[in-house]
Amino acid sequence: MSGNDASTVGSVRAQAAALLIASGVPDDAAQVTAKALTLAESWGLSSHGLMRLPYYLTRLRAGGVNPIAELASVQDSGPIIAYDGQEGLGHWQLWKAAEIAAERCATFGLAAVSVGNSSHCGCLGVYTLPVVDAGYVALVFSNGPAVMPPWGGSRPLLSTSPLAAGIPCRPKPAIVDMATTAVARGRIAERAHRGEALPQGWALDSSGAPTVDAQAALVGMLAPLGGAKGYGIALIVEALTGGSVGPALSTDVSDMFDADAAAVPQRIAHLVLAIDPARMDIDGHAQQRLDTLAEHVEQAGGRLPGERRRHPDEIPPDEPLALAPRTAAELAEWAERLGVRVAEPVGSVRKIV
Repeated sequence: MSGNDASTVGSVRAQAAALLIASGVPDDAAQVTAKALTLAESWGLSSHGLMRLPYYLTRLRAGGVNPIAELASVQDSGPIIAYDGQEGLGHWQLWKAAEIAAERCATFGLAAVSVGNSSHCGCLGVYTLPVVDAGYVALVFSNGPAVMPPWGGSRPLLSTSPLAAGIPCRPKPAIVDMATTAVARGRIAERAHRGEALPQGWALDSSGAPTVDAQAALVGMLAPLGGAKGYGIALIVEALTGGSVGPALSTDVSDMFDADAAAVPQRIAHLVLAIDPARMDIDGHAQQRLDTLAEHVEQAGGRLPGERRRHPDEIPPDEPLALAPRTAAELAEWAERLGVRVAEPVGSVRKIV
């Protein structure tokens, strides 16, 4: 499957699922992971889409990701539940955590679901969907390898410290998805893939000097978003994930872009919060105010965050979806290596003999 052929959303998702299944990932987990990756690609976030799959496949083969991991409940108080991800793929684990958060929120009005000892999960905005679909506010946090120095410091301490929020406005929810670095690290990797220079102010090299070299930035550091304020927000995200959930702070999380660390589990922490606005309002009009808020954004000439991000149900499987040529070539190489042929619909995967 090349970046120039008649690839579709359905065929790309089928290819991703097939490669994961051939790497030992159970069907259900592979399908959810493929769905998350393809959705990010459909949203135009290729830096968090299929470009990442070869890294996951490498880590699955090397032992850095446990293909048969489950979510093991560590403690459960009702509105709060903590899971050990057993070093599994973060995509299906965080999606499941979001579904559980929505279920618990229906009962308690507020829910927090954590997944520790997991792996990279891609685009955080994807995982707001199970919560906002249920009519609740979603907050999603994650950590990763240390790439950001503290304000005034010169050594990496924090990850990109991403966060996402889903707000159940009508007719379409708002989805805010952002790194607390000046740019998401996936965009650095995307530029490195294409051999392109970075804009000034995005990154630092390993010595702490500003750089526009994408390869140097991948082994260096990223500047915080908005200076000291971005660093402060990143510290909060790290406290909620690596600090509160664990088992590793970002300084102890292995880097998926480091080939020498492919066999080292990342032990990433994720956290989903779900909040029912109807349980907090004082007059029964919370939903009306959220809808009005969205209207006011439009009336003021603005754009609601995430309004161009279609729900998976709105994206037909036969819609064209061309991958970047390098990504398509790498996935084709993996298909040959794993003996996978994708000529059937999702879930009908067979190996070449």
